[in-house]
Amino acid sequence: MIPERLRYLRGPDLPPAQLADVFSEAGEQIYLVGGSVRDSILGRDLESLDFDFATSARPDRVKELVEPWADVVYEVGARFGTIAARRDGRTVEITTFRSEVYRDDSRKPHVTYSNDIETDLGRRDFTINAIALSLPDLEAIDPHDGLGDIARTSLRTPLDPEISFGDDPLRMLRLFRFQATLGFNPDEAALAAVGEMASRLEIISSERIRDELSKLLTAPTPSEALLGIVESGLADHFFPELPRLAMEQDPDHHHKDVLAHTFAVVDKTSPDLVLRLAALLHDVGKPDTREFAPGGVTFHHHEVVGARMARRRLKKLRYPKEVVDDVSQLVYMHLRPHTLKLGWTDSAVRRYVRDAGDLIDRLNELVRCDVTTANQRRERVIQARIDELEARIERLSAQEELARLRAPIDGNEVMAYAGMDPGPKVGEIMEILLEKRIDDGPYTPREAYDVVRAWAMEQGFADPGDPPGTVEG
Repeated sequence: MIPERLRYLRGPDLPPAQLADVFSEAGEQIYLVGGSVRDSILGRDLESLDFDFATSARPDRVKELVEPWADVVYEVGARFGTIAARRDGRTVEITTFRSEVYRDDSRKPHVTYSNDIETDLGRRDFTINAIALSLPDLEAIDPHDGLGDIARTSLRTPLDPEISFGDDPLRMLRLFRFQATLGFNPDEAALAAVGEMASRLEIISSERIRDELSKLLTAPTPSEALLGIVESGLADHFFPELPRLAMEQDPDHHHKDVLAHTFAVVDKTSPDLVLRLAALLHDVGKPDTREFAPGGVTFHHHEVVGARMARRRLKKLRYPKEVVDDVSQLVYMHLRPHTLKLGWTDSAVRRYVRDAGDLIDRLNELVRCDVTTANQRRERVIQARIDELEARIERLSAQEELARLRAPIDGNEVMAYAGMDPGPKVGEIMEILLEKRIDDGPYTPREAYDVVRAWAMEQGFADPGDPPGTVEG
């Protein structure tokens, strides 16, 4: 009998039912496998499931069978046994029964095909992902008790973990990713194997590591999994800045456990990748800036050092340039709002908005979440300070369009008035005009032209004369 929660998979508009007909008519076996089976059993987010299939058909045969069915077919993974196809906006992957083993010095798996689904399932990452549903009858093939591990919320490898992690060392990081995203617990044998095999992660491409890390970080509460990555030694091989945050506590100069604080901040922030990366890296400069002073421990300029370190690490992990830029800017600015206690002028508020740009909401959230003190009075003071800053930004924005800070004249008008050609000097005067806007607030085009005229005379340009529209007739 088919469980009620799986009946939707027989819907005639879904790929499982459609491909079951295509492959059975051709005399080939086909099974639904992987995350879509697991998530269907768990009842998780069924609308956005990605369907993966395993089949007895070899890749050339798969391509031949799906071409009449699909809107488009992708062969990029064919050498690894996978043909992807897209129909009605949904992409599926169909992979020939296989086993794969990484060579010691290679990032590319050596793929061999098998002739049965049981062998294929044995080479998958975890038992909860090693359950197949035969099509079209949806009978469960579960040789490694994945259903039991789902019930026990346990993360266990189908074969010995040394074999599973040897097949694909990225599975060691995926172990913690599933811990974060599913709330399951790694079993002791898997954790022990990670401790012994962590260095094998170094044969994995930065892009694949990046993608697993991103999925982990955007889970609801990643801290326990992040701690597992550090304690297992896995972080040493792709994110060594993290274990360095577990600085030894000096008995005479108490300071926070920076690693525990960092993970607490990550959990508090919204599950936005840029914000979570910034939370993970916001104090990464502290180990290199720690100094012991009579008044306690200091970390002067750790935000400057940290921004540089964040940029280097994210580049090594092949994050897109915009992510690298945004995260490093958030790390660089995360202490700025704390100077509000010294009193901010309107120009300081304008400069904060200008420097934060589109990141201002993320920055304010990061600053709020950075408060992990048990001292409730101190927390209330800091949160009130951010409330005050946001209120001032809102007031000034209503008066001055802070989000669009710019001088009252543009570069073309400056060049036309001063008789200048395009070049660095135009950028120089435009920066002066923008700084005046930040310092003084809104001002008129006539005042801007007066600034340009004075600057031009200082630079040795000819006197440009009266600004446009001001010459008396």
